[in-house]
Amino acid sequence: MLSSFSDKLPVYTIEQVRELDRIAIQEQGIPGYELMQRAANALFAAILQYYPQTRSVCIVCGTGNNAGDGYVLAGLARAAGWRVSVLAVSTPVQLQNDAQTAYQDYLAVGGQVDVFTGDLPWADLVVDALFGTGLTRPLQAEFAAAVEAINAYPKPVIAVDIPSGLNGNTGQPLGLAVKAALTVTFIGLKQGLLTGQARDYVGDLVLADLALPANVLQQIPTQTYTLSTNLLTQLLPKRSRCAHKGKFGHVLLIGGQAGMAGAIRLAGEAALRTGSGLVTVGTDPSHAAWLNLTRPELMVTALQANELNELLAGKTIIGLGPGLGQTAVAQAIWANTLKTNLPLVLDADALNLLAQAPQQRSNWILTPHPAEAARLLAGSTQEIEQDRFAAIRALQQKYGGVIVLKGAGSLIADDEQIALCLAGNPGMSTAGMGDVLTGIIASLLGQGLSLWEAACAGVLIHALAGDKAAKQGERGMLASDLINNLREWVNP
Repeated sequence: MLSSFSDKLPVYTIEQVRELDRIAIQEQGIPGYELMQRAANALFAAILQYYPQTRSVCIVCGTGNNAGDGYVLAGLARAAGWRVSVLAVSTPVQLQNDAQTAYQDYLAVGGQVDVFTGDLPWADLVVDALFGTGLTRPLQAEFAAAVEAINAYPKPVIAVDIPSGLNGNTGQPLGLAVKAALTVTFIGLKQGLLTGQARDYVGDLVLADLALPANVLQQIPTQTYTLSTNLLTQLLPKRSRCAHKGKFGHVLLIGGQAGMAGAIRLAGEAALRTGSGLVTVGTDPSHAAWLNLTRPELMVTALQANELNELLAGKTIIGLGPGLGQTAVAQAIWANTLKTNLPLVLDADALNLLAQAPQQRSNWILTPHPAEAARLLAGSTQEIEQDRFAAIRALQQKYGGVIVLKGAGSLIADDEQIALCLAGNPGMSTAGMGDVLTGIIASLLGQGLSLWEAACAGVLIHALAGDKAAKQGERGMLASDLINNLREWVNP
């Protein structure tokens, strides 16, 4: 993924990027071949940056402009003195317009093009220049064989614009797709490169905007963008020297049925570490006293279903769900919680209870993982993952408020915009991570952030804390490992 999270970057659909390309060529008068040359130069620069020892390259070309980028790149590599092997998966006579020009220019400087027969010659790395964003169906015949050969290659794979076989809007492979170590994408970030299964195919991601004028980008506005660490500086300024705990919210977290005390404990401690002034936990009587002993800063109440109204006095925000269960007591707590007008953060069993009787509300944040999202939409997890953007829009339309669809490349949506989190890592695929996120978001809401701000900042803080914890290794990471890293990100 992109190595820097400091910038808020616009994210586009494939159709929007095509329109930007059209505007640049037809309305701004930038020759298409010039854009192709800019793309190839960006590819060459990225290879030099990421793989500076490269002295030989194998470029596998298809039939469209993606292949044209590959032929221009081949010329640049040849001019630099590299050993260059170019394999055409289909006859280059099928190339049209700028791609045909690129092919002819490569031949004119003495370049040689061989036909792909199933094997790739040895080189320091291989470049996937088979297909760009126009692919809409699974690869077949010699193209599928080429992808298999590329994926079996023992050296790094560089994808041109998008790994061949990957859907640029959804991030789902169209059957077989190239697994790249580095993808250099052009003009704008395609949403399908940033979430879901794409994380296993894209590798490191470099954006080359091809020096398009600002007035081109302004003609295609987008309400989808990446989260930036600058957001934390904006939303979490230094506190007044006269501050006191009453100014930073009183969060009520409810959950933790018998045997699930850890879930609500994680949420409570995360809320404290995120900066809440006061945190009260309402939980099962069997372990309420124990929770208070292990984290004395938490105020813990043994909660009965009919006692919720007493707990609401003076609270700023309710976080409901971690370890809640779906017992009769949990259902009664759920029903009573819905009667309050306080903002809500719902996770885990609160989402499962909501799925049983869907309703819409404007002042809550729902934080489902794909399986919970599937239950909320009465579908399957596979359907959610097939198009995470469509899924989060459907969730928001059905339930209102702000939705956080967790997973690789978490998405946040309200009724106007979608934000993507590029931080985070596979080590966070472990029990309790969602409980920590619930506590973080609830804390930020209690400190006065809006629903949208709290969801975006909370997801980003959670992911960055996970990345810090992963420096000791992803495998074996615990949810509690994130908590001690939270202070770094809530004090930007």
